[in-house]
Amino acid sequence: MTIQSRLRYVRRVLLLAGGALALTAGALAGASVGAGVPVARAASSLPCDIYAAGGTSCAAAYSTTRALYASYNGPLYQVQRSSDSSHLNIGLLSAGGDANAAPQVSFCAGTTCTITKIYDQSPNHSDLPISSGGFWAGPGPNGSDVGANAMALPITINGNPAYGVKITPGTGYRVDNITGLPTGSQPEGNYEITSSNLYNNQCCFDFGSGETSHTDTGNGHMNAIEWGSACWFGGCTGSGPWVEADLENGMYSTSTGPNTASNPGVNYPFVSAWEKNNGTSNFTLKYGNATSGGLTTTYSGSLPNGYSPMREEDDILLGTGGDNSNGASGEFFEGAVINGYPTDATENAVQAELATVGYAQTNAPTGPIKAGDNSAKCVDDSAFSTANGNKIQMWDCTGGVNQQWTVEPGGTLQVYGKCLDITGANSANGTLVELWQCNGGANQQWQATNGTLVNPASGKCLDDPNFNTANGTQLDLWTCNGGTNQKWTVP
Repeated sequence: MTIQSRLRYVRRVLLLAGGALALTAGALAGASVGAGVPVARAASSLPCDIYAAGGTSCAAAYSTTRALYASYNGPLYQVQRSSDSSHLNIGLLSAGGDANAAPQVSFCAGTTCTITKIYDQSPNHSDLPISSGGFWAGPGPNGSDVGANAMALPITINGNPAYGVKITPGTGYRVDNITGLPTGSQPEGNYEITSSNLYNNQCCFDFGSGETSHTDTGNGHMNAIEWGSACWFGGCTGSGPWVEADLENGMYSTSTGPNTASNPGVNYPFVSAWEKNNGTSNFTLKYGNATSGGLTTTYSGSLPNGYSPMREEDDILLGTGGDNSNGASGEFFEGAVINGYPTDATENAVQAELATVGYAQTNAPTGPIKAGDNSAKCVDDSAFSTANGNKIQMWDCTGGVNQQWTVEPGGTLQVYGKCLDITGANSANGTLVELWQCNGGANQQWQATNGTLVNPASGKCLDDPNFNTANGTQLDLWTCNGGTNQKWTVP
């Protein structure tokens, strides 16, 4: 590729995955988040306490970052590591407090960890396991979905390290046939904290009620928040993302579908998203900045034609649609399904509590990965392409965005929001590396060890074949041998 053609792309924007963690060059995976000793935050009235005081209790409450009841002192979620398939529950620093993430960091060091269950903090104990799939099969065993990479979404909360749930296509959680959930036309509310850092226009990044059959059973059989830029009915204004209602067979920003001109999109690192439905005549959508300020109502009015009365079922889902449509992306930090139709005053009080929590992003180091056998050469994404399977090669260090790699806490190396991937998850010497959509696979994990980049699953190193530093040399996987062609300086 000529210098002129390469320069044409220099102004491309590098799309970084939100909420990344600062790591040292010595350890890409398993590093601790933040500094100092975690601080236990005293609990007062938390979201589910506020909802209960307003006469609309939490039917289910989920968070990987903190307690949602002041009295809660149980586990938040469960992780499983790939190295030995063992499990670990992640709990709290104190009752009613924030997540205690330190055990996860130690447990997942040098391997891949998956979130396998999110615990329901409500008395109903409707814990969310990985979805078994549905009409649309997931990528997991027997058509199931897969769990989120447990280390992929680091944040801080009140200055303490914590991890969110990073949903990518094929990831989903679901629980069926549960007690204590509004069904039929009973009123129901939902809230969640998500982010404008990750979304797409596919179906469906949902949180709320779905069908127990995991198939489309008709209009009104779902009542969930949908987050993204999907314009299901056309005529949308702006680029999104929007807080929408997935009521089945439609993601609604209004009773007719499209959003209004006053709602072109929501852009905050932490978004509070709200939906409530009285089951017969009204649904309401709101959003807020989850770190400050109040709520904005984008729609409150009649249900769409064909949706009254509602026909809700006793199922809760996260990250997929009612029929397991699982092409969407998004981030989840906390949320609850509510018994009844919460008042505006109750929702305002919950939003005010959210603004005190101290959700904050962390920043991962980004920069060139320089070669040890020629420091003037860098790991390069060929032709600035974002296509799956694109060549990863040696090239003169140019400072271009296609050489700006982000060291993610989950152990991945990313450019343009995609991962450095071992082709076909093959561990044979000489297997080429490439760019691929991040999927949490072990073939996308890298750990910096004594100047090398090791794939923990294979125990082999990122390698410049035959010490060939010529521009265009495609990098591969090879048995670690200590050679300078396997030495790399990471950001």
